[in-house]
Amino acid sequence: MASSFARTCGAIDLKETALGLFDLFKGKKSDGDPSTAARDAKKWADKATDKREQPGVRGEAIEVLAKMGTAEAAAILLRRFTFTIDPSITDQDEKEVTMEGIVAAGPAAVPEIRAFCEKAESVTLALRALREILPPEGYVGEVLGLLSKWDTEYAKFVDPKLQLLNALDEVKDERVAPVVLEFLDDVNETARFHAAAALVTQADESTIEPLLTAFELEESARVQKRIAEGFVKLGWKVPAERIASVRKTLPHEWTLSQDGSFSQ
Repeated sequence: MASSFARTCGAIDLKETALGLFDLFKGKKSDGDPSTAARDAKKWADKATDKREQPGVRGEAIEVLAKMGTAEAAAILLRRFTFTIDPSITDQDEKEVTMEGIVAAGPAAVPEIRAFCEKAESVTLALRALREILPPEGYVGEVLGLLSKWDTEYAKFVDPKLQLLNALDEVKDERVAPVVLEFLDDVNETARFHAAAALVTQADESTIEPLLTAFELEESARVQKRIAEGFVKLGWKVPAERIASVRKTLPHEWTLSQDGSFSQ
């Protein structure tokens, strides 16, 4: 009897041990404890974010983190966007898995993406993840929130600002124009170009006057051309009282008709 009981207990213990190991290898937290999720993710952080690590080791770590689908894992995966490796195909493959892992975390990853974008020197890939996670209105709100932290003065690293402005060229939302208008006066020419492009995308007639003022003051033919192309695309015309002043600043090969229409 005792021997039979011992064998039964032993079988139960082995079964529980096997189940515990199974949970461990799945890379999933079993108790829902955030501290557990953070601890599990942290174990793979160094390998997943070390540019000098062997590709196989780094790739495995990225895959494990991607399968976790947690905010803690997403925070670590975002760091993979801060460097590139050779060959480019390996770099691309790793970043695609990274992207899938961040998106798998869902809305829980949004605060991590936001924090990353506030400090990163490039936000293009992070914005892509954000767009896949959120509905359009939520995505635009996040982009505008990040852009509002920038001003129009000189900055050493402006790529994030340029990328945020460029991202708004792909969406139409009534909240965009009020935020983007100030960047028509940015000291950076590319910022002014993307601001003009984003405003044209909005097709908001209230921006006609600010765009024309920017056109007249603009020193860059590229920016002027972008504004003029926008007017043509939208069928907008220069008001009669502004035709003479706008004509004085027309870039090469552009004309302005008597009715206020731009043409080449």
